[in-house]
Amino acid sequence: MLNIQGLNQFHGASHTLWDLDLEIPEGQCSCIMGRNGVGKTTLLQCVMGLLPVASGRMDYLGRDLLKQSAEQRARLGIGYVPQGRQIFPLLTVEENLRIGLPARSDRQRQVPDFIFELFPVLKEMLGRRGGDLSGGQQQQLAIGRALVIDPKLLILDEPTEGIQPNIVAEIGDIIRRLNRELGLTVVLVEQKLPFARRVADRFCILDRGRSVATGAIDRLDETLVKEYLTV
Repeated sequence: MLNIQGLNQFHGASHTLWDLDLEIPEGQCSCIMGRNGVGKTTLLQCVMGLLPVASGRMDYLGRDLLKQSAEQRARLGIGYVPQGRQIFPLLTVEENLRIGLPARSDRQRQVPDFIFELFPVLKEMLGRRGGDLSGGQQQQLAIGRALVIDPKLLILDEPTEGIQPNIVAEIGDIIRRLNRELGLTVVLVEQKLPFARRVADRFCILDRGRSVATGAIDRLDETLVKEYLTV
């Protein structure tokens, strides 16, 4: 579905991504892993068109993604849940959800009912401001907002960060349902190894801006964990 080849990115004089190759298979859940500061969020922001790419290729469903603006990438069916959620705190839950509607290809102008089936708490709080929600509720809102565009590819940057354990479990259940029952392709950055093993099919480990290991999640052995993931 998404094929990245030879991707290079710079932040000022710092070379942040080095000739990075990554293949995201359609219908699977792929987890990007690595210690803090190795380029995981930078990679996602490049995919979303939020950071410039120095060189390389990025093809999505046969399209050259590097030629598409950030807005066009959403219209192509790429949903994005950024690190830290980044909901609009002064807008209501309903207003936050409706923001994604213009990106839908079917021009639907109502928030789909299945969003509230996945996240019943959002229906109960439609009139509340996003900033008044708990951290876990804000994360559910951020995922719901990304799903409103009816994505083919859902990208989540550390969806369990700062979330209470019961909500982490719920988010894991939802990712598994979206991926395995509804066929949505998922890419997530995740630090929690048990969560990654539970929801992902594949992994890619980054180290110093390079892809150093990829494969099926059940092939992620303790040698790789100790070398690249243990703090």
